[in-house]
Amino acid sequence: MISTATEQDGQPIQSITANTSVFTLEEVDCVAELWEEYRQHGAEISGYYFVVESLDGHVRGFACYGPRSLTEGTYDLFWIAVDPEYRRAGVGRKLLNWVEKDIHRMGGRLIVVETSGLEKYAPTRHFYLATGYLLEATLKDFYKEGDDLVIFTKHL
Repeated sequence: MISTATEQDGQPIQSITANTSVFTLEEVDCVAELWEEYRQHGAEISGYYFVVESLDGHVRGFACYGPRSLTEGTYDLFWIAVDPEYRRAGVGRKLLNWVEKDIHRMGGRLIVVETSGLEKYAPTRHFYLATGYLLEATLKDFYKEGDDLVIFTKHL
């Protein structure tokens, strides 16, 4: 079941982020910062929407998204992560479908996803391609030398 994240989901979200094999400590800290903004100010004010996918009270994955500043109808998918124990069980697709429907409900017309070009992110890039996202651009050496920024989009 997918639902809007509540206070009690903070710890599972942090655990999932920390337990993935791809996120750096800096990225884990970034999720914590976005969560704190969401927790303190809510989605409307913070601009960060968090949802969780749960089964039997156990959070199996989460997504964070929000409107892109200075645009009309463009949204960023900031984070989507699944507990390693539940990968390849459809959790990521469920979350992504929910996010797309919610963004559309809010008047969104375009979703932008940014990810890394490192090899460890190859499954992530494949996931977006397999779910109908278009590879729009690759910016070489964006994050650091040898780590490209890969940008995907989907028009709703």
